[in-house]
Amino acid sequence: MVSVKENPQVKLRKFEGPLDLLFHLIEKNDIDIYDIPIAEITDQYMDYLEKMSSLDMEVASEFLLMAATLVHIKSRMLLPDHRAGEISNEPDPREELVVKLLEYRRCKMLASDLKDRFRDYSKCTYRLPMTPAALDIEIKEAPAPVDSEMLDKGVEEVCNRNKIRFADIASRITHILKRDKFSIRDKIKFVWDHIRGKGKVFFHELFPVHQVEKMDRIVGFLAVLELLRGDQIKAEQEKPFDVILIEPKKDELDEERFGLDSSTDSKEMAAYD
Repeated sequence: MVSVKENPQVKLRKFEGPLDLLFHLIEKNDIDIYDIPIAEITDQYMDYLEKMSSLDMEVASEFLLMAATLVHIKSRMLLPDHRAGEISNEPDPREELVVKLLEYRRCKMLASDLKDRFRDYSKCTYRLPMTPAALDIEIKEAPAPVDSEMLDKGVEEVCNRNKIRFADIASRITHILKRDKFSIRDKIKFVWDHIRGKGKVFFHELFPVHQVEKMDRIVGFLAVLELLRGDQIKAEQEKPFDVILIEPKKDELDEERFGLDSSTDSKEMAAYD
């Protein structure tokens, strides 16, 4: 509990009410508002009332009511808190007074802030609103709302056109895939026949850059990859983008694995025709 100066010299001034006086005493003695020494504050409050020369009846009644409240709280604080061995559940007698003081302090802070705002801004003048034309702003007209029926019709037309176009592309892609499927099998047979005959051969010898089309070289490279995956050949390349040396690993080509047997070829050719 914060100690309070004895016999404080209270400067007489006009207070707006009992809470204003009480708050002044708390601030003057630097007292914690949550732990008010009620006995000392009550004595100071009563001493101030004695020094007040004249008060009208309405104002005096408010100050006297606060004095009675302080005396009542002081008397409750002097009583024992609880009997021996028992715990008291009664609230602190000062609690209601503390709540009122906190509310009063908040109101004083807001009033002070409003006073400062009035001092700073009361003489300010504001520019009247200006029209867009005065500000040289061009206001564009909002576009007409979209007709949902016209939008649905347009989307449907686009979908129908795309369906026809993509259907034609799909048929051409299917034809290309079928043609490439035979080309890869043909290239597998072509690569195998050459490396079986020569033993070892470079990839660029099988598909010379200046003599073979780009697509043939690509399909030929895919054929080499298929043979590698089927463990039919082995390929060596010392560094990236260097020449590729190809040689067989087995004596015979597993034609059934790659679909090169005559029965399969005749059936697939008939199906694609």
